[in-house]
Amino acid sequence: MDLKMFEKPEYYVNRELSWLKFDDRVLSEARDKNIPLFERLKFLSITASNLDEFYMVRVASLKDQVHLGYDKPDIAGLTPKDQLKEISAQTHELVHVQYSTYSRSILPALEKAGLRVIEEHESLTKKQAEYVDRYFEDNVYPVLTPMAMDSSRPFPLIRNKTLNIGALISKTDKKKGKELLEFATVQVPSVLPRVIEIPSGKDGERAVILLEEIIERNIGKLFLSTKVVCAHPYRIMRNADLTIDEDEAADLLVEIQKQLKKRQWGEVIRLEVEEKMDKRLLKILKTEFNIKSEDIFSISGPLDLTMLMKIYGLEGFDQYKTPKHVPAPVAAFQNDKDIFQVIREGDVFLHHPYMSFDPVVNFVRAASKDPDVLAIKQTLYRVSGNSPIIAALAQAAENGKQVSVLVELKARFDEEHNIVWAKMLEKAGCHVIYGLVGLKTHSKITLVVRREETGIRRYVHVATGNYNDSTAKLYTDCGIFTCDERLGEDATAVFNMLSGYSEPRRWNKLIVAPLWMKDRFLKLIEREAENAKKGIPAYIVAKMNSLCDPAIMAALYYASSCGVKIHLLVRGICCLKVGIPGVSENIQVRSIVGDFLEHGRIFYFHNAGHEDVYMGSADWMPRNLDRRVEIVFPVEDERIRKAALHILDLEFKDNVKAHILQNDGTYEKPDKRGKVLINSQMEFCREAEEYAEKKDNEAKPNPRVFIPAEPVADLSEE
Repeated sequence: MDLKMFEKPEYYVNRELSWLKFDDRVLSEARDKNIPLFERLKFLSITASNLDEFYMVRVASLKDQVHLGYDKPDIAGLTPKDQLKEISAQTHELVHVQYSTYSRSILPALEKAGLRVIEEHESLTKKQAEYVDRYFEDNVYPVLTPMAMDSSRPFPLIRNKTLNIGALISKTDKKKGKELLEFATVQVPSVLPRVIEIPSGKDGERAVILLEEIIERNIGKLFLSTKVVCAHPYRIMRNADLTIDEDEAADLLVEIQKQLKKRQWGEVIRLEVEEKMDKRLLKILKTEFNIKSEDIFSISGPLDLTMLMKIYGLEGFDQYKTPKHVPAPVAAFQNDKDIFQVIREGDVFLHHPYMSFDPVVNFVRAASKDPDVLAIKQTLYRVSGNSPIIAALAQAAENGKQVSVLVELKARFDEEHNIVWAKMLEKAGCHVIYGLVGLKTHSKITLVVRREETGIRRYVHVATGNYNDSTAKLYTDCGIFTCDERLGEDATAVFNMLSGYSEPRRWNKLIVAPLWMKDRFLKLIEREAENAKKGIPAYIVAKMNSLCDPAIMAALYYASSCGVKIHLLVRGICCLKVGIPGVSENIQVRSIVGDFLEHGRIFYFHNAGHEDVYMGSADWMPRNLDRRVEIVFPVEDERIRKAALHILDLEFKDNVKAHILQNDGTYEKPDKRGKVLINSQMEFCREAEEYAEKKDNEAKPNPRVFIPAEPVADLSEE
């Protein structure tokens, strides 16, 4: 398979710019007036949260590369400097649209719904002003710590992502007899609610004001005997990308703890200020943070729109929200049988959040108490704050089980959290492994070893998502319970590899990164290409979070040029282009942005009618295929294969939440005129409730839209 002809920069999209297109798609949901108003608030909040992380990690990394003089072009031909320039232009436009959506669409709609967001404290009524001032005296003033800068006090440390109010304070120089302006700042305390409900000025209307407006109104009380010339909110983003030399780190846990502290004083890479900020104050901030003009964002509205999630949480506006989905019970477990008996009788499929995550928790919990269970082994990447799985593992160790847990300390922004409960597990007697040097362990697998009448039996849970009972209600993921003997052998080999660094000579069923997975995927793609060249029908369907691995994309181009029909569901980053003559005419890409975060990975290869279906933890990205321990597993049970194919089928029929990649690189929603509206996520909710009443997980056999008789170009019209 000669892939060199498919390595031209014009065939690819820069990874970071593709990510910005994803945030654009999320923003388009916030602008869609067909979506319930408070759900639009949620989407707008998510765009802000996404952009924060994008700057702290991706933009920070590019700036590091520029500082080091690294100027090698990426797959799309852009150097780090080129990327930063384009990112700055596009993010400024994105932020402009964010705030235009907020002020021109969201705020008026909220007022119609009976909720007024008071943007400026000057517009408070007398009654409201009295309430706000009293609230400041009783609740806010005791918490605040104003900090001034003068000849004896240096510029204070401003913490990453915190909201602050900067002020210019007027003082009189008694010796020289003239006025001096000094800088002062106060952090808006995160320990207090940012959205505060206050008495309304109208009947039937509710009103809220933001904490920073209350502080700004009363800021003079913090600087008595001086005059506050101006006061404006500002917020900074620092480089939060951890750099850890694992080969040199004697203790990875200690090294990560050290690096976490550095996040608070990393390089400032983004400054948000109120649009009407006094130029003298802005000049001080720009100088002290040593930041360029292109990294300053003048905001016409409240800084940090993640506060919209607080407004979303206000009680009394249920008619403006999508009814909350309650995960359906899994039919296979709705009986008096113990969980191990159910798994022995046949593999069980889980589709979250449509189906409950409880069986996964119950699996570990039951194993922790079962006297016949000898060992529990599990990989953990992210878990909830009060995780029942962590509690069950600790209980298992205290009950004398052999418990081995791989804790991924390098799970970004969860490092501190993971350290806390890793220590707790060790204290309970668990054997805690901190991953492999240079690799993140991103695989999702649990192994329970049980003594039974017939001998030792291994029960395995493999999945596409984390063992997090909270995000399992928000992320779409798939999982399988099995006691297949050969897969159990593979699971044992995985944990031996992680704990003892022993590479198995072969795998029965699992496909494991970083050593084996990429080659396997490339061979599966090549097989479809060879079949297409022989005139045999050839199809590839893949669902994932991101697609940016150069070798995989080149292989897909090659397969497309050979006549393979390729249908991709890529939620976020997608660096390939569609519609390139002779290269990608047979490739279609769509992205679904819905109420739940699409997170599952499913891979389908037609294989001349002998269909291969896989699920797993890996995206088609270099980090997943080359720098992480990932697991992809085959779906062999016929009922579960039908369920997996049904997921792909329904998502390709989605014409409500789907965005389809166009030849010019933009994404558009399909034309719905005259069509039956299909929102795949809502259909899965409905189906899960129906299937909960059945005795199996068999999906109804719909015709497969992803293997159409018509040309691929017509697929969006179905």
